[in-house]
Amino acid sequence: MPRKNLALEISLVVCALLGAFIVQAVVSQTKPPKMPKFERSNYSEEIVGIVKGETVAISESEQPSNAIPVKYDKHQSALGHAPQWDLLDAYQYTVSRAEFIHLMSNVYSVGPYWKDWFTLEAEHVLIKTHGNDLSKTYKLAFQNEVVEAKPKKFWRTRVELGESSESAPLLGLRIAIDPGHIGGDYAEIEHRRFILKDGVPPIQEGNMTLTVAELLMNQLESLGATVHLVRDKNSPVNPFRPENYYAYAESKLILNKSAVTEQSVKREADKLFYRNGEIRARAELVNQELKPDIVLCLHFNADAEPDPEDPSLYEKEHFHMILNGAYTQSELAHDDERFQCVLKILQGNHAEEAKLTAAAAASFHAESGLPPYQYTSNSSRAVNVDGNPFLWARNLIANRLYDCPVLYFEPYLMNGKDSYKRMQVGDYSGLGFVNGKLRPSIYREYVNAVTKGLVNYYTAEIVVEKPPETLSKDPQVIDPLVKVAAEADPKELQSQPEDAASESAESAEFDQSNSEVETE
Repeated sequence: MPRKNLALEISLVVCALLGAFIVQAVVSQTKPPKMPKFERSNYSEEIVGIVKGETVAISESEQPSNAIPVKYDKHQSALGHAPQWDLLDAYQYTVSRAEFIHLMSNVYSVGPYWKDWFTLEAEHVLIKTHGNDLSKTYKLAFQNEVVEAKPKKFWRTRVELGESSESAPLLGLRIAIDPGHIGGDYAEIEHRRFILKDGVPPIQEGNMTLTVAELLMNQLESLGATVHLVRDKNSPVNPFRPENYYAYAESKLILNKSAVTEQSVKREADKLFYRNGEIRARAELVNQELKPDIVLCLHFNADAEPDPEDPSLYEKEHFHMILNGAYTQSELAHDDERFQCVLKILQGNHAEEAKLTAAAAASFHAESGLPPYQYTSNSSRAVNVDGNPFLWARNLIANRLYDCPVLYFEPYLMNGKDSYKRMQVGDYSGLGFVNGKLRPSIYREYVNAVTKGLVNYYTAEIVVEKPPETLSKDPQVIDPLVKVAAEADPKELQSQPEDAASESAESAEFDQSNSEVETE
């Protein structure tokens, strides 16, 4: 009798364990996939967050690396942290004096004001590191005949990649695709939602960029690339929400002597959430987890509406691509932006980014037929790159914080007459008759343009480049990859007032009550 009881008990225990195992397996299948964990930073100050209306302090051991500072610091960009200048020790002797001067003068600044922060000597440059104490400097040694170090970076140039094949021309290439904006329920708060008239479905940029990203990912993987999406749904990567930024937003308004009201704090917190916090979270993912060779930032463009209450469609559309550069006087005055500018130079981003972007622009122009967008000649925030009408340097938060070459696409107009109709039709395979033309969906045209540009670049013959000090300003001396772009009809260039310039990630808002043009 006791043996029977023992056997029964053992059977019940085994059944219970099996049942628990089965339940756990079922539950694990229903859980959403986990995002890669964010590493912790060395930022030592206390940070605050607002949870359910209460302000809570987060200890240093708990803070995420894109933590919200306690209060706004006028010497940092929005949500920026004081940089660790000693991280540049690994880049000593990696850049020549001539190249440093060339890049600062022609790419990374709009005027000579950069010299307010950089003191050039024969063998080094002294960089002012603290806006609140101009006596503090960092000494960066230039390359010389004795010492010429290689830059420290996780990404690889075309030359550094391994062999590819005809069937896999992108073999070994690591790509991160960043579908611009968030979309979904967040489209309205981020002002990337265009409604032409009542009763017609809205155009939401975040939704469309994700559609392009998913199609592009499949196509690039079939060509041998390793591809990751920075976001794979219409929700934020950022772990924080607008209410978490209220305290910081209020401190910023106070320091800038702006009106502090419930509405102004909320409006500022919203911008900090989608414009700064979201991109910082994506940068953390890209730089710490994905570590790609390139990032493809996908956007759709828009022109500012003269009357937001009565939106209309533009007849003429355009396309351009944005590289990091053209830091303004106020941006270089921020310690963290000045640090990132130097880091971009030391990692050698511009040379690879310019060649890649030129190839992509040539392909996009050939595929879409879109003419180049032209910033005004005296622009205070953009610098033309290599005389190519499609390439413009601007200091956007994404192409500044991603520590590798960034291809930042700005095609089509969400409020363009042709593109709006194509966006309303949606995605489809093959060819369709839209606006009097037989053509692929606007999303697949986008995908094909990007893909062909990458294949053209990574399969092109590698040529020895000239050093920066001997680069010709003659527009005819251009890499063959950008020949199509360079030969674009000058009559197609679209000159518009600076106030109406297209922005995309920081672009004309579609909020019916706010036509503000964002710049940061």
